[in-house]
Formats: sequence, C-alpha cells, structure tokens
Amino acid sequence: MQATAIILAAGLGTRMKSTLPKTLHRLAGRSMLRHLLASCEPAFDRIVVVLGPDMDAVRREAAPHACVVQQDRLGTAHAALQAVEHFGNGQAAVLYADNPLIRTATLRRLLDSHTPHGLSLLAFRPDDAAKYGRVITGEDGLVERIVEFADATDSERGVSLCNAGVLCGAAPEMERWLRAVRNDNAKGEYYLTDLVALARADGRPVTAVEAPADELAGVNSRGELARAEAVLQGWMRDAAMEAGVTMTDPSSVFLSADTKLGTDVTIEPNVFFGPGVTVASNVTIRAFSHLEGADIGPGSVIGPFARLRPGAKLEQDVHVGNFVEVKAAALAKGVKANHLSYIGDAAIGSGTNVGAGTITCNYDGFNKYRTTIGERVFIGSDTALVAPVTVGDGAIIGAGSVITEDVAPDALALARGRQVQKPGRASELRAAAKKEKV
Repeated sequence: MQATAIILAAGLGTRMKSTLPKTLHRLAGRSMLRHLLASCEPAFDRIVVVLGPDMDAVRREAAPHACVVQQDRLGTAHAALQAVEHFGNGQAAVLYADNPLIRTATLRRLLDSHTPHGLSLLAFRPDDAAKYGRVITGEDGLVERIVEFADATDSERGVSLCNAGVLCGAAPEMERWLRAVRNDNAKGEYYLTDLVALARADGRPVTAVEAPADELAGVNSRGELARAEAVLQGWMRDAAMEAGVTMTDPSSVFLSADTKLGTDVTIEPNVFFGPGVTVASNVTIRAFSHLEGADIGPGSVIGPFARLRPGAKLEQDVHVGNFVEVKAAALAKGVKANHLSYIGDAAIGSGTNVGAGTITCNYDGFNKYRTTIGERVFIGSDTALVAPVTVGDGAIIGAGSVITEDVAPDALALARGRQVQKPGRASELRAAAKKEKV
C-alpha cells in the first residue's frame, strides 16, 4: 500500500529569534528538515513538504520532494489540507519539520499500527510532561481523546502519556476528517489534533504508538535545539563506538550527520567533525583537531591541534601534526607535515617531508594558485613556496627559503640571504646602546 508523508514546514520560528526559517536550523551540520526527510525516505513512497509563502530556501532544502504553499497560516490542519491532492489512496501521515529526530523504525511502526479505517498517533512519556497534551486511553488501550494541558483535570494531568502530534490514517479518511475540522477555538485556528475526536465520533479506533521521548521532542527554541543536538550526538557517538571506533572522551567529540568512520579509528578528546568527512580504518585523530570536507586515508595520524579544511585528501599513512592546516590539497602516501604549517591548493607526492613553519603562498589578493611538490622531497623549516610553483622529485629546499621559481628534480634550492659574521661587533653595539641610554 502506498504511503505518503506530509511534512509541515511553514513555521517561521518566532521563538528562535531568527530570520532563518525554523526548519533550516541545523543539527550535526544538517537542517532539521533534512534530518526528518532522511528518516521518512525509507518508510514512505512519497513525501510532500508544506511551506509558507516566500520560503524558497526551504523549498530548495526539500528538493527533490514536492512542495505546496500554505498562503495563510490558519493552523496545522489547514496546512495539511494544502497537500490533500497528493494524498493518494493509501496511507497518509502528517509530521512536523520541528520534530527532526524521529527514526525510520518508529515511522514504520506508525504505518503498521492502525486498522484500515482507523487513526494512529505517536505518543511519548517525557521526564517533564510540562504542558503537553495528554493522551487518554480506555481499558481496551485505544485512545479516547487528547486533552490539552490547560483543559485537563488534575487526574488527567497525572497521565504520563503525551501527544507528539504526528497522525496517520487511510488517505480518504484523513482528507474527510481534515475538511471537517472547525476553527471555533480561542485562536481561530484549524488544529490537526481535532482529527482524534472526529475519528472517535465516526466510531473509528485510534491507536497510540509509543516512542522514546528523545525522538519526539519538538524544537521551537535555541535551548531545545541545543538539547536535540546533545541527543543526536549521543546517538551518533554510540553508533560509532558500536561499529569499532574508540573515543577517549565521547562527550567531547562532535560528529556531523554524514561523518563516515572506519574500524579501529581512535579519536582523542575535543575533536570536531564538520560536514563531509570520511575517515578510513586505523586512523588516529588527536586532541583538539577540527576537520571538515576531508578524506583521510588508512593509518594516518592527525593532530593534535590540526585543521583539515574542505578539499583535503590524505592518502595512506599521512601525518598532519600540531597546528598544521590543510585546505584543497592532496597529500600522497607517507607525507609528513608535523608542525606549524599551512598547505593550501597543493599536491604533495609520496614520502615528502614538510618542515615546520612551511607555507604555500597560494593567494595574491586576487586569485588562487597551486603548488605541486613531487615525491621524496625534503622541505626545510620556515620555507615559503610562492605559487604557482613546482618542486621536482627528490629535491631539497634549504630552511628559510622563499621559493618563487620551479625546482628541478634532485636539486638543492636555497633562497635566502648569505650569513655574514662580524667578530666583536655585538659588544660594540651594546656599549654604544648603553652610552646613548645614559
């Protein structure tokens, strides 16, 4: 049976105090909307996102899925109704883009839970039920009604099962109930939760599918965004360690949603993974390193205090050490850059050693240029390579050199002033300075 997910994403995020639409705020480097889409895609045949007017950025984030626009924000049931032409004849579920952590397994349980003409909803038991609507069930375990906190009696407020707002039913029934929702309430809005009462009035069973509170907590403020980030990071760390990654201090490691880690990777404390990082097996990432957009080969050692920026591609057994930054550069097998260097817009051949303080001068204020370094090159400390420049295989660059021209293979390149020594001159300078000071 075909299943359609309707994701409500028209919210402006007023409580976020942000000009960015709420659903585009990020968790682990990925928007809330994209997190929910990733969970929905394996479970649903079709996904439709309901936007507000002038939300082109959300439309782009939702691609390639269909989008419809809720021109007037008249409530959640009204928003879902804007997508009714996409419901089809199978199942239709309505979700919220600010519930980004719902997992695919939970969505599949929701789809499997209801009878052909019934209604299902997601429910949870938070540690602090606060002002959530309560799900009131009968002796048969079916939902009798949802009571909003403000309208609940003391005994109803004592119920721990709370409404997450996600509903699922047969598409024709969902359409009929949505069209029957009225707005005779304090806010004059059409509420999605009214479908429960409408289904019960029709004598249809309403089933509550319980899921962990961490999955169903909504994100409406910066504080809730931070709490969702903490939950998601915990899940990802646990998954990584279960798959064979060692973390010395897991709570200080921050991953992105797309971080890929091989087996026997060791991650020391205070490491940050931005989007687009792939780490092969047997890699060690030492403390206080920052990585994004990087591909790290097997057996490599990164850090401590290293920074890998987008386009960094490290092959096998590469060492990138203390305060070394790599950007848009390919380092072949066995390259070592262990101290205080900047390698940008470069290609470095296998077995090359980059001395401390070396930089590739890749930008002249207007354009970027590339540095190409061959295999088995030794670059002395405090060398500046002014791109565009090529250093041939087996060359040696003397320490303190400024290289502005290509260096031939197996050549020794020295580009610094000759040392001059004047015996006794230091004593004369000190004596003159003391006399002048008096």
